[in-house]
Amino acid sequence: MSADTIAAIATAVAAAEGSVAIVRISGPDAEAIGRRLFAAAGRQIWESHRVLYGHVIDPATGERVDEALLLLMQAPRSFTREDVVEFHCHGGLICVQRVLELVLAAGARCALPGEFSQRAFLNGRLDLTRAEAISELITARSRRAAQLAIAGLDGGLQRQINRLRERLLDQLAELEARVDFEEDLPPLDPGLVTSELGAVRLELTALLAEADQGQLLREGLRVAIVGRPNVGKSSLLNRLSRSERAIVTDLPGTTRDLVESELVLQGVPITLLDTAGIRATDDRVERIGIERSRAALQAADAVLLLFDLTVGWTAEDQALGELVPEGVPLLIVGNKADQRPAGAAAPEVDAAVSISALTGAGQEQLVGALLRCCGRSGDQGLQVALNRRQRDLAARAVASLERSLEAGVQQLPWDFWTIDLRAAVRALGEITGVEVSEAVLDRVFARFCIGK
Repeated sequence: MSADTIAAIATAVAAAEGSVAIVRISGPDAEAIGRRLFAAAGRQIWESHRVLYGHVIDPATGERVDEALLLLMQAPRSFTREDVVEFHCHGGLICVQRVLELVLAAGARCALPGEFSQRAFLNGRLDLTRAEAISELITARSRRAAQLAIAGLDGGLQRQINRLRERLLDQLAELEARVDFEEDLPPLDPGLVTSELGAVRLELTALLAEADQGQLLREGLRVAIVGRPNVGKSSLLNRLSRSERAIVTDLPGTTRDLVESELVLQGVPITLLDTAGIRATDDRVERIGIERSRAALQAADAVLLLFDLTVGWTAEDQALGELVPEGVPLLIVGNKADQRPAGAAAPEVDAAVSISALTGAGQEQLVGALLRCCGRSGDQGLQVALNRRQRDLAARAVASLERSLEAGVQQLPWDFWTIDLRAAVRALGEITGVEVSEAVLDRVFARFCIGK
C-alpha cells in the first residue's frame, strides 16, 4: 500500500459538455477526506460499495459546492486495492474543479499520469499487459482496436506470455541443474532441449508477425492524396469520409492547405490528407499550400496518387510519383471513370484501381487495394497483439533464443546455453511486469491519462 493519497479528475472535462464528472481519490486517507467533504442526505449508511446521495461541502465556509453522489470502495475491493472514494459531480468545468481543489486542500495530492493504474499493478491488481490494455482501450480509434484491448484486459496476452516463459524456465532449471550437479543427474538430451526452445521461438515469431497488424489497428495510417490540380482529390476525400470536409469546384488550385479527415476503413483507422495540387504557380498562398503538400508526402505512411482518366497519365503525373519518398507505399488511382469517353486510349500506366469520386464506383476496390499496398490485408482473426514495448521485448527474447540454439549447434557446454536462455526469460518477464525496473514502469504509466 502507498503511504500517500492521490486524487484526480477521472473523466473528460469540457465547458458545456458532459452531464457527470468524477473526482477519484485513492489511498489511506481517501475515506476520511470523503467524510470531511461530503454531507449525505438523511440517515444513509456509510459502507463499502454503497452509493450515497448528498452535497459536497466546503468545510471552511459550509458552502454547498455541488449536489453529488459518493461511492466508497474499501481496500482491497477496488481498482487500486486501496481505499477509493469517487465523487460523481455535475459535468462541465467549474463544479468538478472546485471539488478537486477541496480534495487537494483536505490532504490529497494530484495524481501523476497513470498513477492509479500503476498502483493497481504494484498492489497486484493487474499485470503490466492488462494495465497497458486499459490505456489502449481508452485511446482506441476503431472497434477492432477496442476488441484487441479488451482481449488484453481479459488477460489473453498475459496467459500466452506466461505460458511461454514457464516453458523456458523449465528448460533453464534443467540446464542449470546439469551445470551444478551433472554427475548426480541422468543425462539431458540436447535434441529435446533444442526442440523445446525452437518451439517457443516459433510461437514468439508468430506473435511478432501479428504485431504489425495490431499496431495498424491501434495507430492507423496517414495517407496523403496527391495529384495535379482538379483531378478530384477533394471529391475523393469527401466521398470516403462521407462529409464535405474539402471545397470542391471546377477551378484548379482550390485546396490551398492540408485538409485532414479521420475515418475507419475495414477496421483500420485512416487519416486522409487532402493536399494542395502541386504545380508551378505565382500565387503566394497557393505556394505555401504546395510546400505543405510536399512535407505531407515525407510524413505519410502511404501515398495515393490520383490522376484523371479522361486525360490519361501525363508527364506531370509521372513527376509527382517521383516525389514520393523511397520506401513509402504508392498507390496509383485513375479517377473520373464515369466521364471517360468510350473507346478512349488507355493511359501509359496501368492504374491499380479505376474509380469515380463523384459516384463512388470502385470505392471498395480502392480501400482494399490501399490496405494491400501497405501490406495490410485484414486482421485474419487477430486475437491478441503486442504493442511497441512488448514487441521490442519479444524480439529480444527471440534473438536470445537464437543465440542459445547456436550454442547447441556448436555443442558448447550447458552453461553457454543458459546465458542467453536466462536473457530470454527476463525479456518475457518484462512484458508482463514480473521482472521490470521502476524506471520502465514510470515510462509506461507516464503515457496514461491523469485520471487513470
